[in-house]
Amino acid sequence: MAFSQDNMATEPLDQTPPPVVSRYLDQLDAQREAAFVACAGLSAEQIWQHPAPGEWSIGEILNHNCLVLDSFFSFATFAWRFFSWYGRRRRNRPYATEIDDVYRRKSFPMWVGFLWTPKYNASKPVSLEQLKTETLKIHVKMREFYTGKDEALLGNIFLYDPMIGVFNLINTLQIGIYHDQLHYDDLVKQARALRQKPLTFTI
Repeated sequence: MAFSQDNMATEPLDQTPPPVVSRYLDQLDAQREAAFVACAGLSAEQIWQHPAPGEWSIGEILNHNCLVLDSFFSFATFAWRFFSWYGRRRRNRPYATEIDDVYRRKSFPMWVGFLWTPKYNASKPVSLEQLKTETLKIHVKMREFYTGKDEALLGNIFLYDPMIGVFNLINTLQIGIYHDQLHYDDLVKQARALRQKPLTFTI
């Protein structure tokens, strides 16, 4: 899922994320916090209650988001480790700092979500606090990874996904943000509905 090979890049000494990357990392944190605020006060039963047959509960949504981010992050760290030389070679070339919301594309196959089926569910629940801890853990790992790295390198190291196409390591972060928010939107709606009228479907 990545291009090229060879030696690794030398880490820059600067320990602050590049401007665009910093903004994306802050957005990742902000939407996470907003999602968990929306869940505040819900019971354990409500967290794992399905809104309708075939739809994920709030707990499953949160776990799914973690699994997807961890998957994308693994590819990003692999690409940085083995293909940074390619980014250095291209670092003076223009690069994209934004990508469209791929999950809003009409052609995007939403059914692929099953590839990251939640490992927690009503039969195997965990606390909301554990879900928050696991979400924060992957977000912290992402911030640590991007901090101190040259944006010109990140923008010139590429990944490929058959559903998305070619995108760089800056775009990878933004795609993760889009994915999280897509499901956070559903989570907020579910939380609001639970407060107004508790759902009864649990299977």
